[in-house]
This record gives sequence, C-alpha cells and structure tokens, in this order.
Amino acid sequence: MTTGTFVSRALSVGTLLALTLAGPVATAQPSRFRASAVKVDITPSTSKWLAGYPPRQSSGVHDRIFHRVVAMDDGRTQFFLASTDLCLIAPSVYDEFAAQLKKETGIDPVQVWWSVTHTHSAPEVGPHGMAKLMMPERYGHPPDVEYTAFVQRALIDAIKDARSKLAPARLASGTGYSAANINRRARDPKGVISLGLNPDGPVDRQIGLIRLERPEGAPIALIANYSMHATALGPQNTLISGDAAGTVSAYVEERVGAPVLFINGAAGDLAPIYSVQPDFRAAHITEFNVLLGDRILAANTAIRASGAPVRLRPLQKIVETPRREGFGWTPDIGDYLEAREGEAGLIRLPVRVLIVNDDLALWSAPVELFCEISMGIRSRSPFAQTFYFGYTNGWFGYLATKKAFAEGGYETRTSPFTESVEDDLTQVVSACLRGRGR
Repeated sequence: MTTGTFVSRALSVGTLLALTLAGPVATAQPSRFRASAVKVDITPSTSKWLAGYPPRQSSGVHDRIFHRVVAMDDGRTQFFLASTDLCLIAPSVYDEFAAQLKKETGIDPVQVWWSVTHTHSAPEVGPHGMAKLMMPERYGHPPDVEYTAFVQRALIDAIKDARSKLAPARLASGTGYSAANINRRARDPKGVISLGLNPDGPVDRQIGLIRLERPEGAPIALIANYSMHATALGPQNTLISGDAAGTVSAYVEERVGAPVLFINGAAGDLAPIYSVQPDFRAAHITEFNVLLGDRILAANTAIRASGAPVRLRPLQKIVETPRREGFGWTPDIGDYLEAREGEAGLIRLPVRVLIVNDDLALWSAPVELFCEISMGIRSRSPFAQTFYFGYTNGWFGYLATKKAFAEGGYETRTSPFTESVEDDLTQVVSACLRGRGR
C-alpha cells in the first residue's frame, strides 16, 4: 500500500496563550502546558428527525455519536476544542451554549471552538433558521428543543470535566495525505452543474494532524483535520451514525488508545469517494478506515513533539460581505446582519484564528467552504502549516468561489452570499495571517 508523503513539524506547548479579544486572562506567570481530552455519548434513546436530505426520522442506531473535547492550558489562558457527531448547529445554538458556559465557568467564547463533523445521519438540533431559508420545503416539523438542550448541556459538562482533568502535556503537528474524497460538482456536456462526482474538479487531500501527549509520550488525543462531506450514507439510511467520519474516528481511537477529534475542513464541494449510498455495505463504510484512518495513523507516526516553549494566540475577525438580494433572514441570527429596512445589507461572518508560534495557524468559519478558497489561503500563508476548521461555531450555508457563482449549481442557488464573498473572506483571513494576528 502506498504510504503517501508526510510533512512533520514538531511543536510543544508551554508558555503563553494570550487572548487578543476580551476574555479572562490570569495574571499568574506561565507554567508548564497542560492538556486533557474527554468523550461523551450523545446518542438519543428515542426516534429523532435526521438532518440533511429530505425529512426522515431515525429507526435505530448503527453506531453511537459523541462529543469529543480537548482542553489546553498554558498557565495563563485555557482553550477548548469540541468535535461533535452532528450535521449542523445554528449560530444561535453556539451563542446560547457559549453564554451559558461563560456564566457557569468564566470561559470566554473566544476560548471555545465547537465544530461538527457534518454527518447526515445524526439528529437535528436547534432552530431551523438558516436551513429553512435555504430549503423551506424541508422543514414542516418543529425543532427538537429537548434534544438541543441535552446536547448543549452535555457539552458544557464535558468542558468542565476536561478542565478538571488537565495534566502536563506536549503538542506536535504535521500533515498527511488521503484520497478518500472527490470533487462533487458534476458537469454535463452543456456545462450544467449538479451534485455528483467530478474526478477532474479541484480537491484538497491534505490531512492536518495535531497530537496531544503526556511528557513521557502517552497519547491524550489526536485532532485530525480533513475535508470531506460526511455523506457516504444517503437518504435511504435511517440509522443514527457518525457516517465515515465517525467510523474513522472510532477505528483510529482503537489503535492509539485516545480520543480522536475529526474536524471537517473545506468540504463545501467535496464528497467521499463512496457517496450517498443506501446502506453501510453499499457505502463501503469500513474502507474509509483504510483510505483515511490508516493515513492518519501513518501521519501520526511521522510527527514528533519537543520540549521547547510555544506561544498560542486565539482571536476573532469579522468578515462583512453582502447578503444575496432576496435571501431572507430570521430573528435567531439577527445579530449577524447589518441592514436598513428594504436593503440586502451585510452579513457579519465571524472567523476565528489560533496562531501557534511561527509554525502553525488554525482558522475556522461557520460555513461550508469550497476547498479552492481554503487551499488558496493556505498557499499564501506565512506559516509552515495552515489548517482550516469548517462547520465551526454555527452554520451560514455554502461559501463558494466566484467561479462557482458564475457556473451555478445547488450550492450557489441556496447560499446567502454573493460572488464577492470569496474575495471578502480571503482578504480578511490572509491579512490576519500575514500580520500574524496583529
């Protein structure tokens, strides 16, 4: 089997994690870096409406779904990353969760990133909001308030638990390669774009990997960043599942003995190579363990941690970009739109950045980003490694390229943005990276 190529750059975490936005910052001197990870089951015990595809309800459970949480503490500031086996969370779901977390713990929202894997075989959470604006025919049933509250509460408790388990740690990062994904914007002889498979389309096959480990080398957690819709299973499936992302996480966890946070990347125009299949056998679900899981394991073997201090700086930027003419809005996302009555106005899109020394930059946005945009930002980044975390802290639909808006297709038809969004996002994020967060 081809092992692929791996680029390894070791980092260890120790000295300074300073917030560039308002947030609690202790005055104590920096101490040795600490980290922890927890995994919490959020599988419902009753039938639920499943997210993605036409409306359908679950008929059972194929594999259980989880919150996986990593906590980091450098002695000044704590940072938390969560990966959840859900399709989408509304911005208001993140905002409510973050406000309650701050009330109970003092942890500021800028210190917390909540990402979802985008599995289409998990329950819906939160108000229909943006999704109903995009697909009004899809949401004739009320939102599941009870399950949403359960998911939020479970995550708050998981973060508290992770915080209580912080222990001395090191950090290493690197990259790998996997061909488990494919462009999904199929083109017919007339140039019409539809959802399908396009082997000639752009694709990002980088694995971004971060490992947290004990000083003696025992693993705490792996954070695996890869761009791929969690849609190996199609609408015929009604069993709750983490799809390919959940399958791969469980497979790698068994081999490393620690939680694995699958963080989806710029998957807006990328599908799994086995896509929208009626059942697990047709989806070749366990083959993703070879195609992606084994590649994560190989990349993990290639990276090394060191004991040198490192500086971490999280921050937030707002991208202001026009709303598409005629696209509606809902009260639960009202704070994210600046518009006079009768005007399309500007969407205020929150982007988070975490800078790690001079080596590694992470950035995230609450959208389904096209891979070309992420790869373009990465190619211009001054950092040796730049990872994009998608589906994070909410969801505002598809963020496509200018070229895709000209071509048409499902993603641009349902997007709240205009063709200027690629430039608007790229300018803000690239300027932030070039200025190293200043």
